[in-house]
Amino acid sequence: MKKNLLIFLFGMFSVFTAFAQETVVKGSVKDAVTDEPLPDVTITVEETGQTETTDGLGQFKFSTAVPFGEQMLKITKPGFLPKRYPIIVNEGKTVDIQDMILDVDQGSQADLFTITLSDDELSDDTSGSDNISGLLSSSRDIFQRTAAFEFSSSFFRVRGLDSDNGTVLVNGIKMNKFDTGRPQWSNWGGLNDVVRNQEFSQGLSPSAYDFGGVLGTTNINTKASSYREGGRVTYSSSNRSYTNRLMASYSSGLMEDGWAYTLMAGRRWGDEGYQDASLYDSNSFFASVEKKINDKHSVNFTSIYAPNRRGKSSANTQEVYDLKGIKYNEYWGNLDGEQKNSRIKEVEEPIIMLNHTWDISSKTALNTNVGYQFGKVGNSRLDYSGGANPSPSYYQNLPSYSLRNDDLAGAYANEQEFLNNGQINWNEIIDANLTNNISGTNAAYVLYEDRNDDKQLTLNTVFNTELNENILFHSGLNYRKLKSENFAEIIDLLGSTTGALNVDSFDNFQFDLLNPNQVAFEGDKFKYDYNLYSNEISGFVQAQFKYNKVDFYLAGSITKTDYQREGLSQNEANVTFNDLGEIIADNSYGKSDKIDFTGFGAKAGFTYKITGKHLLDFNGGYITKAPSLRNTFTNSRANNDYVGVVNGVSITGEEITEEKTMSIDGSYIFRSPIVKAKLTGFYTKIEDANETSFYYADGIGGFVSPDGFVETNALVSEVLQGVDKKHFGFELGIEAQVTPTIKVKGAASVGQYTYDNNPNLYVSSDSQVSNFGEANLKDFRIAGGPQRAASIGFEYRDPDYWWFGATANFFSNAYVDVSPINRTSNFYLDPSDGLPFNDYDEAIAEELLKQEEFDEYMVVNLVGGKSWKIGDKYIGFFASVGNLLDEVYKTGGFEQGRNANYQELRDDVSLEKRVFGAKYWYGRGANYFVNVYLRF
Repeated sequence: MKKNLLIFLFGMFSVFTAFAQETVVKGSVKDAVTDEPLPDVTITVEETGQTETTDGLGQFKFSTAVPFGEQMLKITKPGFLPKRYPIIVNEGKTVDIQDMILDVDQGSQADLFTITLSDDELSDDTSGSDNISGLLSSSRDIFQRTAAFEFSSSFFRVRGLDSDNGTVLVNGIKMNKFDTGRPQWSNWGGLNDVVRNQEFSQGLSPSAYDFGGVLGTTNINTKASSYREGGRVTYSSSNRSYTNRLMASYSSGLMEDGWAYTLMAGRRWGDEGYQDASLYDSNSFFASVEKKINDKHSVNFTSIYAPNRRGKSSANTQEVYDLKGIKYNEYWGNLDGEQKNSRIKEVEEPIIMLNHTWDISSKTALNTNVGYQFGKVGNSRLDYSGGANPSPSYYQNLPSYSLRNDDLAGAYANEQEFLNNGQINWNEIIDANLTNNISGTNAAYVLYEDRNDDKQLTLNTVFNTELNENILFHSGLNYRKLKSENFAEIIDLLGSTTGALNVDSFDNFQFDLLNPNQVAFEGDKFKYDYNLYSNEISGFVQAQFKYNKVDFYLAGSITKTDYQREGLSQNEANVTFNDLGEIIADNSYGKSDKIDFTGFGAKAGFTYKITGKHLLDFNGGYITKAPSLRNTFTNSRANNDYVGVVNGVSITGEEITEEKTMSIDGSYIFRSPIVKAKLTGFYTKIEDANETSFYYADGIGGFVSPDGFVETNALVSEVLQGVDKKHFGFELGIEAQVTPTIKVKGAASVGQYTYDNNPNLYVSSDSQVSNFGEANLKDFRIAGGPQRAASIGFEYRDPDYWWFGATANFFSNAYVDVSPINRTSNFYLDPSDGLPFNDYDEAIAEELLKQEEFDEYMVVNLVGGKSWKIGDKYIGFFASVGNLLDEVYKTGGFEQGRNANYQELRDDVSLEKRVFGAKYWYGRGANYFVNVYLRF
């Protein structure tokens, strides 16, 4: 009996054990670019035809038994390249393949709101705002994605570097501007759905399209056959930059006859964003047509047209913000019941390109591209040569100005006027012009536009080949040619019928001696007129080596660049006359000498795979490049001067030279099915950079009026030559999939970005120059967003296709941009006699020159979305709330250059309210973005 009982119990245990050891095949699939879960992926066992589909978390599990032994899983999804994964199924074992990845083939269906957010920050008119990480939107790296999502609203700069250190390409054609070295994202703004196909190479890592810069390379692929077949309609609402956005796109996919096309149109508009009267008016159009001639050749034509107008907002002193709040904008006023902003930036630069792809073999390809961009960029402003400064926040209109003179009644009157009005009085401006019409006097005020009309041709070819299974080779040649027409044009005479006299009202010189006493009307050029020319030819070679334990690469480049200015008007202040009144020297009209630069680049790096989970990655590079046009010619509106040279004479004894950048970084990378982490240390040294700026200075020495008197006030061009900078720190990104539905993530950047030498500084005004020698900038912090940032957050994704997340972001170590001239000998020398001030106190001076550090702050953001599949269509909803707690914080600012010496600055700081305090930008308070789309 006992024996039979034991046999029964053993049999039952065996049955339960068999059930407990059920054979299971499961796993998950993610997008190779975004690292996000992919729903609706079909998983097929090729031998049996069994299929399962991933849920909203990208997870799948076979509900029926999969045959034992070696099997092949095929994973497919429309719009992605199919993949095959081999598995071995053993009886009673679980096969768990997490994080299989699919690469985009015809456009990702993911609603990548990274681009939506970067699209919201296109203006480059405020400090640091050009560095929003559009460059990072396609990165899988958690730190880079956090910088794009969470840090961008605080004008955070990755590694403290400007965006001219990164390269942006469209179909292999370089889009960085000669003028600034930066990409102008507004050239394709509002075209989110067709610029998603991006390939991003982080930092110095190799790119198949270009040598790149130390911030990486982004190539946007707009070939028509690369988009998923179907259409999409999107509506968005926001209170950030625009109020409304409507977009529609359609792609045919590659048709049987070898043709493919993609079309898109969009519109963004609003009377104002978060800042007062910051209007937005933008239309966007895109067309891409491709013909696949045969298996080896295809030709693609792309056209992009995205005209946009944006109302600018002003930086203000703390006194102004205290009176009017952080949304205040001085640039506008009411006219006929509508807001009229005097500072409008208008960009209208169409892009056309033709791309030829030649697949020489299955492992070798040659891409040849031709691109042409033309159009205009205009920035409007008021000219008041015959009237008072119309700015409502002009220093003489504020309470601080009256308090400086102990005029309490005047201070109260100024305060009340500013509180109750405080905007441009367009009616007074027009009345002044109407009065001048009666007396036959020229216009007191006109609205004009600073224009850049560029025409740029680009030719390039890129060769890629796989020499064997371990070695890839890339090379390319590129040529760019620019003609940039620059002039001021009157766009509104504001009621005047007598026109504007083209004469400098302050110094009474002719803006154009070729057309003396010109009276300009709407559509006429005045003030300045010149062309800039540039030619650039470059080439690069690169080899990548991939092995089981080590991957490494080597790359080199060479670039020849030349610049030239051609003056089309003759500025009297830059012309020299003899005693008979004859011109004997002209530094304004005609062509300048060409300025030539030769840049070299070399970089290398390797990845050592300790195990599948632990990796080490190192990169290093040395790059020399031409300075931007803006930092080469020091006052191109008036003369041919370039950095270090005034009127053909060397000022500093140093020739302008290439900017040199040395950069290294090293990373430890950990990867597991649950945790992904990367810790990076970096060091970048920049040498021989130049910085130019323009401002009105008080208390400056070295200038003499035409009648021989010493002038201490002047509108000057300031040049810093031979600037060295040092950037070092570390970055951390970590994320953990703690449950199938919950992911926690964190990122941090701790850096120190400082000037690393005391560069030479000189200022020029008209044809006069004052060389102040060294500016004591070493160890001052470089302004441009917080130098320390951290983020912690979570994300919940439900299998039923909805998700939400929250992050808390911490920022500190942001600094005001210091005034270099205050750190020169001009600060302690009396401009009247050139001797040190008798009352100069070093302790007080040190305190006056201490760099202002902004308060640290925290910003909380929320984000969430939901999608529905209805038949073969998808409806999606996405919303985000930025700065949920309505934190008030400064994102940047600069010291005014008006108090250019010790006595001026000391007296100003001692006042109850500073008259010429630093000007600041504030971040947005609580804001929102809502997006709804239909995909079919």
